[in-house]
Amino acid sequence: MSTEFITRRTCFLRIDTGDSAPNSDADAPLDVIDTELIIALRNARFIAALTGAGISAESGLATFRDAQTGLWARFDPRELATPSAFARNPKLVWDWYAWRRELVAAAQPNAGHFALAELERRASDFMLITQNVDGLHQRAGSRKLVELHGNIGRVKCSREDTLVERWEAPAGEVPRCAHCGAPLRPDVVWFEEMLPQHAVAAAEDAVRRCDVLLVVGTSAEVYPAAALPAHAQRSGAIVVEINPNTTALSAAADHTTRRSFGRSMARARRLRCSSSPVAAARRTRSPAAGRRHQGRRPPASILTARRDRSRRA
Repeated sequence: MSTEFITRRTCFLRIDTGDSAPNSDADAPLDVIDTELIIALRNARFIAALTGAGISAESGLATFRDAQTGLWARFDPRELATPSAFARNPKLVWDWYAWRRELVAAAQPNAGHFALAELERRASDFMLITQNVDGLHQRAGSRKLVELHGNIGRVKCSREDTLVERWEAPAGEVPRCAHCGAPLRPDVVWFEEMLPQHAVAAAEDAVRRCDVLLVVGTSAEVYPAAALPAHAQRSGAIVVEINPNTTALSAAADHTTRRSFGRSMARARRLRCSSSPVAAARRTRSPAAGRRHQGRRPPASILTARRDRSRRA
């Protein structure tokens, strides 16, 4: 068993490689990005994270675009998750979401969920923005979060748009609102619907104020969430993409790593950052310096990546 330490003052990353085979991912050397990311996180006053379906896929939940299984294999999710589909056949849509709620209830948060919850506890300021509706972030301990697309565990009145805590579901029927009699529906954002204005505003405020934005497990194709990394960069934040697949964001991100977030965090067993570097950064930062990263030379890997991208262009 071997342990590797990377130390930068009071912040260190400890990787316990255990008894894995020499060629396994657990024993692979750290990328340069890992070291620089620790430094960026250590110096950050405000860290934000944007997560998508990829992080929940590591808990065994299929992404929304994946094929359905069993009785639902012949249905296109994009034809079920719409107000018009609910108007045509509310029982079909209700039953589909009931099935999905059972899958979510059986799933467990993974290392990535727990790592973000831990980061929230240790960061000076933090906001988690998620496109997921499964509630796994909350079950892992995250409290400062914005749910852009709602939560499948909640139910609301389809007419009054008010949350309903308890309801009775007669056999073979969709439960109805006790106040107005309208059918109940899941508290999620469907196709053909606008995202909650308060959620979008909170997300945009967070990415404009953050020093580092972690973009985890999202294809960066669905707007308005896909625009958030660009908002962060225009405000001077470092954007870090963590995704095993190349996405629409990859070319523009300051850092990219092709590991899954859960596996990366399983390797990074402990991330400890004291508040002293943050306090020092606050004391030495001049108000005249403008945004946080103006005038600061980017790390070498960023410059190299940008040169490589310009050559490819």
